Amino acid sequence: MALEQRNMLLGKLGFWAQVAFLVAYIGVLSGAMFFFQFALNELPCPLCITQRMGMMLSSLGAVYVLVQSLRGTLSTSGFMTGLGFSIVGALLGAFMSARQILLHIAPGDPGYGEAVFGLHLYTWALVSFVVVLVFAGVILVFGTEFTPIAPTSPAARTIVWIIIWIFVATVAVNLVVVFVEEGFNLYLPDNPVRYELLYQLGILK
Repeated sequence: MALEQRNMLLGKLGFWAQVAFLVAYIGVLSGAMFFFQFALNELPCPLCITQRMGMMLSSLGAVYVLVQSLRGTLSTSGFMTGLGFSIVGALLGAFMSARQILLHIAPGDPGYGEAVFGLHLYTWALVSFVVVLVFAGVILVFGTEFTPIAPTSPAARTIVWIIIWIFVATVAVNLVVVFVEEGFNLYLPDNPVRYELLYQLGILK
């Protein structure tokens, strides 16, 4: 009985850890878009966008695990698949973040965009990707012990589904914003200063 209770506790902890992971990246993506991009008018460069894509891909791993867990169909292989998504997304994002850091590493280079607590967003992005890699690595060390077990409470399950749909909406809004920024061009400029689609459609001149 004690072992069963322990496994249940670890499973619930594993579930809410995935929820916390997803909520964290929703906050990061929303803050980057609504505060820095809209409020401060700092348009993301191509590398910034690829880092957001890395965050989204990494978060898809958590979404996959949570959805399968809520449906009662999560298997060990499914759990590993979700962690794999998170790791691949974090690795891709970390590569893009490191590349942008190296572009601005020269002494006297002011960096791209505003700094937060002394570090630019791409540096914080690298920190977040390292955290994801450590998170996934620690879970893998314990094997299946943290395989998520969804709550039985209808209220808790509804909250998690709402969080998942907020993530889906966040991804959708990001895709629309990137399209508006890039317009019908094949590439974004290295230092974008306007929303190209609005000018191409004649909405702004």
